[in-house]
Amino acid sequence: MPVAPGARSGNCFVVEIVTFREQFAEAFASLNYEWIESTYGIEEHDREILDAPFEKIIKPGGQIFFALADDTVAGTAALENKGPDAFELVKMAVSPKFRGLGIGDRLMNACIEYALQAKRSRITLDSNTKQAAAICLYRKYGFREVPLDPNSPYSRVNIRMELAMPPGSM
Repeated sequence: MPVAPGARSGNCFVVEIVTFREQFAEAFASLNYEWIESTYGIEEHDREILDAPFEKIIKPGGQIFFALADDTVAGTAALENKGPDAFELVKMAVSPKFRGLGIGDRLMNACIEYALQAKRSRITLDSNTKQAAAICLYRKYGFREVPLDPNSPYSRVNIRMELAMPPGSM
């Protein structure tokens, strides 16, 4: 497993990416509630997903990934099933004490690999341009801006992006 340098202390962490386990559902919710509440305020659709991740993400055919740093949930990201050709990247968060260590990259790689294995042709996401670091991460991985979804359940959304999977990769 890759080792990431420890935040501030100089320690190293063994980082492992794992898929959904019920024991991590609370960390999925708390990491996302923390950043969403402090930046925008919680909306009803946030509560629906964060309070019932198995029912809203896993059961309908999506997946939730967790970055574990020495068995501590350092970050998370989810892929919501959007039909036979797409996933939507939702609820990506990295704990403040683990930021800058490549956790977001590891989660993004896991999401893309999963989508490819599931033979999806694209990953979409809705965000806000206030999330500059996240937007840079998405662009780094090839996401391009596309028109907003007029039916988005979030009032905070001001950018929609999409990653088209490379032809022949599915």
